[in-house]
Amino acid sequence: MSEAYRYCPICSTPLAPVTLLEDGGPKERLRCPACAWTHWNNPTPVLAGVVEYQGQILLARNAAWEGKMYALITGFMEAGETPQDGVAREILEETNLQAREIHLIGVYDFQRMNQVIIAYHARCEGEVKLSPELVDYRLFTPDKVKCWPAGTGYALADWLRSRGHEPQFIEWARPSPDPSAPPESRIA
Repeated sequence: MSEAYRYCPICSTPLAPVTLLEDGGPKERLRCPACAWTHWNNPTPVLAGVVEYQGQILLARNAAWEGKMYALITGFMEAGETPQDGVAREILEETNLQAREIHLIGVYDFQRMNQVIIAYHARCEGEVKLSPELVDYRLFTPDKVKCWPAGTGYALADWLRSRGHEPQFIEWARPSPDPSAPPESRIA
């Protein structure tokens, strides 16, 4: 259940998990017991761009991220725009680059964030000027870029495969087991 809504946006009554019969059978959702408003909690469409700039792939680091993770340019689709227009807008807003060619790579689920990612490859031109949202960028050749095993990392891997490159994935660091924990509770 989503924590985004605690009160009904129509009548301000606290929402409650209520099971009702829907097309697919009984479904529990946050609903208003007073006016029957339903929080559907549908996934949010997110746009992602594999930005090809000067023959290399541009990955950027978000100012809000800890560590040194670099990723694709992403952003939320806005009302009234096509996904292609939206990814071009996001690339322009975040990097100052003009997308000259845009091609769909694929659609990817990102359930951890309740998002659906619509990923594109964009050939871009211009001079990179990062928005305040981003703190750094790096350019990678297709044979040197590393994918990550989540969300947009799979889009990058699919794009690399479409260009004849076998993607390499980074290894996520696993938390070290707590040596003081009983053996049966340690995760290996």
